[in-house]
Amino acid sequence: MIIITAEDLKARLLAGEKVNLVDVREPHENAEFNIGGVLVPLGKIQTMQTEELDELKNDEVIVYCRSGNRSGQACLILETMGFTNVKNLVGGMLDWQAKGL
Repeated sequence: MIIITAEDLKARLLAGEKVNLVDVREPHENAEFNIGGVLVPLGKIQTMQTEELDELKNDEVIVYCRSGNRSGQACLILETMGFTNVKNLVGGMLDWQAKGL
């Protein structure tokens, strides 16, 4: 599994790059703080209900959660489903916020 740091992702967003972000947290977590990703909770990914992501199978997809654990699981599942370029945001939103990004 490939990882991306909060600093690298923030730099890409500031540069205006179009990135495909997927938030695998629960809706209440997303409502508290998010960086604009599509909300697809880990439970939906575990049951392979990922229709909203299917068009991204061959694109880069950056997955994030609170700490990086759930997104790591999601990355592994997505890879088994045929996604070819999945990256995990290491440290998740906790790291993002701790660094003041």
